[in-house]
Amino acid sequence: MNLSFIEGNEAIALGAMASGCRFFAGYPITPATTILNNMLKYLPPADGVCLQGEDEIASIGYCLGASMAGMKVMTATSGPGISLYSEQISFAIGSEIPLVIVNIQRLGPSTGSATLGADGDVQFMRWGNSGGLPVIVLAPSDPRECYELTRHAFNLAETYRCPVFIASNKEIAMTKESVDLDALSDPGIVDRQPSPAGTDYLPFATPDGIQIPYFEPIGGDILSRQTSSTHGPNGYITVDPGQIEANVERLRDKLSRAVNGFSYYEYDPVADTDTLLITYGVTTRAAMTAVRNLEASGKPVSHLSLKTLWPVPEEKINEIAEKYDRIVMVEMNLGQYVREIERILPEKRVSFLGQMNGKLITPAQIERTVNYG
Repeated sequence: MNLSFIEGNEAIALGAMASGCRFFAGYPITPATTILNNMLKYLPPADGVCLQGEDEIASIGYCLGASMAGMKVMTATSGPGISLYSEQISFAIGSEIPLVIVNIQRLGPSTGSATLGADGDVQFMRWGNSGGLPVIVLAPSDPRECYELTRHAFNLAETYRCPVFIASNKEIAMTKESVDLDALSDPGIVDRQPSPAGTDYLPFATPDGIQIPYFEPIGGDILSRQTSSTHGPNGYITVDPGQIEANVERLRDKLSRAVNGFSYYEYDPVADTDTLLITYGVTTRAAMTAVRNLEASGKPVSHLSLKTLWPVPEEKINEIAEKYDRIVMVEMNLGQYVREIERILPEKRVSFLGQMNGKLITPAQIERTVNYG
């Protein structure tokens, strides 16, 4: 046993190091700054690079450049920084640049309250890019999951050559808990695939039956091109409608059709109930207590905690929700992910509990919603 008393942000840093991350750039912002602090501690002894950019835009730009050169990279910020990241998130999507983005959500809008938590960026992470193409968003609920989902985030970024968000929350990020580091799962390390030897390399060409291009680093022995404009398989700018359509549909399908392979969740089924409680992030912790209290009072509910938010794991949600008549959705905003639940479960009766005032949702609030709707 290797018991450590760590906060969620340190767990993310440890997960990044274990994943092979050797480049971090960020700009100080509460409540994400301790990720920068921890990467500054861990990276230099591992021959890595940790930079404080002059602002958020520069920081994510440094990460994109390092990733194009072949490094595994991560940046971290909060809501105002995510807004500034938007243009370069679009670049990472369109040019298929692997990147892990940690969003330690805090209460908005705008500057909001820097020391109060919320989950108000859920829709923005999905739709905050020009073109509306999908990204991967993973949502931990405690430091253990911060570590484990960070490991998955790097592997997914490398596998699908895309930005992957870790959607944490101030309360998870800055609350210390005891974690047995030796008991944490190890998914192994995945690296992006280089082009086969002896073949002509085109930076955005895809092999038959595979939707992900091979990778060669900028500045390497093999010529590789990058552009943020619409491009063909050779990396040159194109306005050909056929090439553009094929590429955009591939960028969509490579994630939306693969989501069953990374639909992470925890499901606690209970017999003799018609109600399924759905949560994600820090609200899962209150829900676990509420589930125990409801069962003790003779009104049991089942509980689904989503770890993959985007692309929406529709198949898994439909499969689990099939036997329930009523869904209770709880989230720390005014109703963002509940829209997806209502969309994919139109035949179910959906109740919603949400708030955005800087306070955590309590087990008692969840119990009242389950009991009285």
